[in-house]
Amino acid sequence: MFTCLRIWLLLLVLHTLAFAVVARERKNVLFIMADDLRTSLGCYGDSVAKSPNIDQLASKSQVFLNAYAQQAVCAPSRTSMLTSRRPDTTRLYDFNSYWRTHSGNYTTLPQYFKSRGYFTASVGKVFHPGIASNYSDDYPYSWSTPAYHPASFRYEKEKMCKGEDGKLHANLLCAVNVTEQPGGTLPDLESTEEAVRLLKSRADEDVPFFLAVGFHKPHIPFRIPQEYLSLFPIDEMTLAPDPDVPTRLPPVAYNPWMDVRQRDDVQKLNISFPYGPIPKDFQLRIRQHYYAAVSYVDAQVGRLLGALDELGLSDSTMVVFTSDHGWSLGEHGEWAKYSNFDVSTRVPLIFYVPGVTSQRASPRESTFPFIDVLVQPQLSFKNDKVIRNVVELVDVFPTVSHLAGLKTPALCPDISFQEELCTEGANLAHSFHRRERGRNGEAISFSQYPRPAATPQVNSDLPDLKDIKIMGYSLRCWDYRYTLWLGFNPRTFQVNVSDVHAGELYMLEGDPGQDQNIYSESDQSVMMAKMAGLPRAVGVQMRMRLQLLYLSAGRKRSGGRA
Repeated sequence: MFTCLRIWLLLLVLHTLAFAVVARERKNVLFIMADDLRTSLGCYGDSVAKSPNIDQLASKSQVFLNAYAQQAVCAPSRTSMLTSRRPDTTRLYDFNSYWRTHSGNYTTLPQYFKSRGYFTASVGKVFHPGIASNYSDDYPYSWSTPAYHPASFRYEKEKMCKGEDGKLHANLLCAVNVTEQPGGTLPDLESTEEAVRLLKSRADEDVPFFLAVGFHKPHIPFRIPQEYLSLFPIDEMTLAPDPDVPTRLPPVAYNPWMDVRQRDDVQKLNISFPYGPIPKDFQLRIRQHYYAAVSYVDAQVGRLLGALDELGLSDSTMVVFTSDHGWSLGEHGEWAKYSNFDVSTRVPLIFYVPGVTSQRASPRESTFPFIDVLVQPQLSFKNDKVIRNVVELVDVFPTVSHLAGLKTPALCPDISFQEELCTEGANLAHSFHRRERGRNGEAISFSQYPRPAATPQVNSDLPDLKDIKIMGYSLRCWDYRYTLWLGFNPRTFQVNVSDVHAGELYMLEGDPGQDQNIYSESDQSVMMAKMAGLPRAVGVQMRMRLQLLYLSAGRKRSGGRA
């Protein structure tokens, strides 16, 4: 009996110790998000980009090469990623509603960590500010302390750019002398300083932290330190490889980049609406400023990771780096986001997990030494862990939870408006422990974008909910991008699958830039007839999967001919 009692006590002690070990193994999370950052990074194969700090992070991380946002505009994408619900579930397609009162009281990623004992904090632009996050960045639900916003951001939309006439303008291109700016600083410089301060304050705490840091660049205007332009001499810049509007692009698919047009320096160009091209010399300058803004963000990421290292936190902190969506740089004759093309929906997605994606060679070795991009712009690194199959930003919530040592939220049911905690994404944690086995034909991303009409309007880029008449649903897999523009009722949030305004189909092997639309009216009529027998309960995603199977089978039978 005493022997059994001793065994029982020993097991109890071991069980308690096991729980203590698990508690100690809970990883901190440093969640870094850029704004409007496409995959213009060295670690994504962009030969123009100079991003050594992010590339260094990628070399010690797992890099998802084909990650896609669910809607290519700030508030809908950020709300979708941080709740792991698609825009049709958050019902946020513009900037004008708060999901908790508009659709459902959904738990967010930081809220989930906070409920599990983490200290959570937000610096910069994480949630989209304003109505979309209840004018509070979703505090106190998501954060342990009110969100921090840099004071200098108030000047971002004011006339701060010195023109050739010596006066200040609200320009698109706005490289500045930082010492001449109010307070002698810029928003992302302030955010980096605050994030480093928070890291220092948490370094010796027993409570794990979830620190989200949102940088404002490379979002327009390109108000950045002028020295970063020197990295990209204008005579070395090139135009987009496909700068013209594709001949078979449906008018509903085109975004007329109104936010770019409204800047003072662009207005002076007197560009015709909606398709009039920007002069080539100005296109080169936009591309120069965008890449310079990326290098500026890279420097802030480097400062942040360097502080993590110096504080001895890089062995206990997972780092996630991503963006809310991409940004067109002249491809298809388009600028900005607001579309379903890869250049607008594809984003960087990088996970550093200590002990999993990287092993420190020695205790004295620095994991993330700061690299001054202005001094060492060409420093390059190799990515050893990459995933080529398609993933989505709704996958971030379950994946971060699992890798940090928390229970992964359950999959949402088909209708989940009453479910506070669930995910519409996939847990990608399994991919960290085994090599990718080639193409996964089942891996897809699903994005969408609303339009007020079938032709470009002044509010086509960002229509208010009440003005949305058409929803463009887009499916991206390894071989194809398939988009349907369907009738949409903003009062009932219902899509009319039989009201097809236009379609797009791109075969990516021969057309990676998505310039040759091979969708045809005959395909549409035959396919609609075949799909007519589907139950009404079959959702848009499943319908489009089935349609793509039919279309792709037809292409294979015809040898890929349009």
